[in-house]
Amino acid sequence: MNLLKKFSPFYNLALFYILVSLVLRIVLVFHPITQTSFTFIDSLKIFTIGFVSDLFVFVLATGFLWLYLIFISNSKYYKPYGYIIFGLLVALFLYIASGKTILNEYGGALPKIGLIFVGIKTLLFGLLLFLPKYRSQIRFWLFTFVMFLYVVFILQNGISEYFFWNEFGVKYNFIAVNYLVYTNEVIGNIMESYPVIPLFSALFLIAGTVTYFIVKRTRNYIDFIPNFSDKLKLSGIYLSLFGISLLAIPYLAKKENSQNVFANELQSNGIYRFYLAFVNSELDYFKFYKTLPENEAFALLGKQINSISGVSTLRPIKSDSVETKKNVVLITIESYSADFMKMYGNEQNITPFLDNLAQKSLLFTNLYAVGNRTVRGLEAVTLCFPPTAGESVVKRKDNKDKFSTGAVFKQKGYNVKFLYGGDAFFDNMEDFFVGNGYDIVDKKSFTPDEVTFANIWGVCDEDMANKAIKVMNTEAKTGKPFFNHWMTVSNHRPFTYPNNKIDIPGDAKSRDGGVKYTDYALKKFFEMASKQPWYKNTVFVILADHCASSAGKTELPVDKYKIPAMIYSPGFIQPQNYTNLMSQIDIMPTLFGLLHFNYQSKFFGQDVLKPDYKPRALVATYQDLGLIKDNVLTVLSPKQTVKQFQLTLKPDQKLSPEFQIYYDQVPLIKERTDLVNETISYYQTASDILKKKKYQKLK
Repeated sequence: MNLLKKFSPFYNLALFYILVSLVLRIVLVFHPITQTSFTFIDSLKIFTIGFVSDLFVFVLATGFLWLYLIFISNSKYYKPYGYIIFGLLVALFLYIASGKTILNEYGGALPKIGLIFVGIKTLLFGLLLFLPKYRSQIRFWLFTFVMFLYVVFILQNGISEYFFWNEFGVKYNFIAVNYLVYTNEVIGNIMESYPVIPLFSALFLIAGTVTYFIVKRTRNYIDFIPNFSDKLKLSGIYLSLFGISLLAIPYLAKKENSQNVFANELQSNGIYRFYLAFVNSELDYFKFYKTLPENEAFALLGKQINSISGVSTLRPIKSDSVETKKNVVLITIESYSADFMKMYGNEQNITPFLDNLAQKSLLFTNLYAVGNRTVRGLEAVTLCFPPTAGESVVKRKDNKDKFSTGAVFKQKGYNVKFLYGGDAFFDNMEDFFVGNGYDIVDKKSFTPDEVTFANIWGVCDEDMANKAIKVMNTEAKTGKPFFNHWMTVSNHRPFTYPNNKIDIPGDAKSRDGGVKYTDYALKKFFEMASKQPWYKNTVFVILADHCASSAGKTELPVDKYKIPAMIYSPGFIQPQNYTNLMSQIDIMPTLFGLLHFNYQSKFFGQDVLKPDYKPRALVATYQDLGLIKDNVLTVLSPKQTVKQFQLTLKPDQKLSPEFQIYYDQVPLIKERTDLVNETISYYQTASDILKKKKYQKLK
């Protein structure tokens, strides 16, 4: 068998992988979310460097195939070796089954996975050992199955990359890693959002057909198994390519340096992007970002948040009036962009209740979410803290006993709870909130008769509204004020909810329907709440956790961060529009100001109603950290890079100036060093404080 035939399993699979990757790139180039045009150089890099990168990634991905192929032999089944190996496999299987292995120390599904893997390996080895007459047939079907798995993986990855792009406008990133962890919710979401049966039927049909042709062209490997010498040559060549790939892939990734974000994304390899996101779940600010001397960074921050406490944010907050200990209900709405609302230009009437409530509230018309994930929104309103590089504090190991809004309320004698219609285990919410002194009311707290509708994300918002009223009625009887933070779930893919509630069917799986149903559920909640004795003594804070989409032409498209926010309390909060620029982290300090709370604060967020407040907003992804100020967006990125964009409003004659959302983002010609330093001061000091554990609650 010549050298080329020895490599036939590899190069046939490689040809298929490259073909799928090429088709995927072409599809994504012309996808509606790819809102840009490409220069000739961009196009050349997308398809040439992208091709080479795919080839090297394929080499690494076929490591398991190489291991499988080099261990195919007949000699290991000869007496007595075959019986010894089989006996060892049986012993290993029994050892794992005993439940006394290291796998059991990790818990979860790991022991079962280990048992199944070893069990299958033992069974197959036994068949090949004890049925020598059928060894060729068994080996053929095993070989076919292995090739089928690779074909399915290649196709599945292509489909996944397409749907991920369809959702986020990027290749795999930090979100994809999180989705891999929460498989139950994610698989359920896919099952309820897409036509899974036709999709997977087509997938397996295509995979089976492709496998047939690949096996037909590669079965000579198992018909004429290479000898030991041939396997050494095969391994030498493969391992050389493997080593080259390890060096080449990061090098090629550095060539993703176009000014066009979409060009960089399309040039990249999705599998490698996933790997990078996995290993970089926490980014060391001081290693990857531009810095200032520590004292200078804190001094700059102090000028912005009116703190004079050196390398800390600790400062006294004093009120000139008597504290008002009203109940507080904070409602964060899932995936709720400002442009869903009528006042921001939406003409579909999908938020009739909130449109009406906004007119009776203190409405913050120029507020930006800090991030594009729920955990970022929860972090912002709970810790009033900038979105540091990497994962949200909510999902980090060091996420407990932080200085939080809940801690301030508890200091004032409040009962503090987090309410969520899903399983609070998701996104590490339960660990975070319990670790910061909150009681939890989630899906596990519901009795069967309290659930009228549920999907993979949890009970519908109406059911949660009913549960919330019960919880608040019980708390009101204790004689203590309460702070309840309710996170909604219904406005999330698959956007299913009870039928016959709104004029969009609950099984239409429409985002507009999800938005409108959540609005409907909030209306029902307020109707019930208004009949309760505690209602007149309660302040309601309503805002989004993040926008519905974060894809755009730049790293941080500001229109994708604009969210609605309001504080409503009839007879206590006067209706008005607050139009100054502000951040999600400012909402709760502003509320504390309205309640005239006196307290020691570590918050980066500020009371925006104070005369010394300096308008600005913080926006970020997991690695790009931005500050909006003076109509300039400053973005800090890894490798100590800084970009600045001039924000020029795109006027809409139909809307009042304070409800304008869209801006042109043009690279700034002359750097605003003062804004660069202010941006650094926010993110560097936040990272430093977390790293040194200086954001713990006060004793």
